[in-house]
Amino acid sequence: MAVLDYKCPNCGGEMAFDSASGMLSCGSCGRKDNIEQSSDAPNPSVFAHGEAKEYQCNSCGAVIVTEPETTATMCSFCNSSVVLIDRMAGGFAPAKVIPFAISKAEAQKAFQKWCKNGRLTPGAFMKANRIKGVTGLYVPFWLYDLHSDVEVRAHGTKVRSYTRGDYMYTETQHFDVYRDIVLDYVKVPVDASEKMNDELMDKLEPFPYDQLKNFKTPYLAGFIAEKYNFDDRQLMPRAQHKVDGYIDSYVRSTMSHYHTVTYQSKDVDTTSRKAEHVLLPVWMFHYDYNRKKYTFAMNGQTGKVVGRPPISLGKMTLWFSGIFLASLISVKILSAAMGGGFW
Repeated sequence: MAVLDYKCPNCGGEMAFDSASGMLSCGSCGRKDNIEQSSDAPNPSVFAHGEAKEYQCNSCGAVIVTEPETTATMCSFCNSSVVLIDRMAGGFAPAKVIPFAISKAEAQKAFQKWCKNGRLTPGAFMKANRIKGVTGLYVPFWLYDLHSDVEVRAHGTKVRSYTRGDYMYTETQHFDVYRDIVLDYVKVPVDASEKMNDELMDKLEPFPYDQLKNFKTPYLAGFIAEKYNFDDRQLMPRAQHKVDGYIDSYVRSTMSHYHTVTYQSKDVDTTSRKAEHVLLPVWMFHYDYNRKKYTFAMNGQTGKVVGRPPISLGKMTLWFSGIFLASLISVKILSAAMGGGFW
């Protein structure tokens, strides 16, 4: 099966993508190659479509065993970066990629800072080296350009109160409300990997889509990459669901001048104008604390961290006690200022 690795033309050392420079870099002699100006490797004419699981490392000859979805990995014997290009060809080839902008060392440092900032996390959560694994992973996403035709019929009211003489009057006007709205959304992301937690991936957004580059395999060197498990048609319902809230918010904004609005009918037809298969950078952290395993994810471009750290019951009790005490003091001060008593 086809395996691609990157050797330095100067010294023969291992080359990998460098997030700081955005270039293919040799760890031995420091040579850097511009990926955008390089000719990418040709796709093989015969594709395995993810069925093959064994490959041979070009550096040491060891057998590399991978899961069917893996498209880039590391040799466990010599630590060489390998790209399984036959698994990324044809329909599985990404159109674009956002490269990593944060190195592994930077990601670990930022993650430790994030954990220490947790107000309710146990004090010992980051006092020991409990990180069991840090993986730079290119996650497959579909980016959708969506078009929505929205037709709404509703009943609206406007209420006006006024006085005349000794009397107060309330006037209520009733309106038939009709809206025919066209909405377009671009680059709506939906992760396409069966392994990834959808909630974690959604919370990592937004990614800087202005950093999207035409896909070239050298961007994967030194990282793990997956191919998609679900195509754009299968994930279209998730994409539609992601924009439902935006559609509702926009429709309500067009009726904000009414005091009350009662919907009679709302028809939403959302279609896909375009869907692109892209790879987005994610650092995955596997953390062990108090005999439990935790998984966190970091946006490989922005550094945003998501996940649920453990909660300290002691800190939570103190926090709520502090809020109660502060509220109690505020009420007593207010009561004293008003000349009353509070016990």
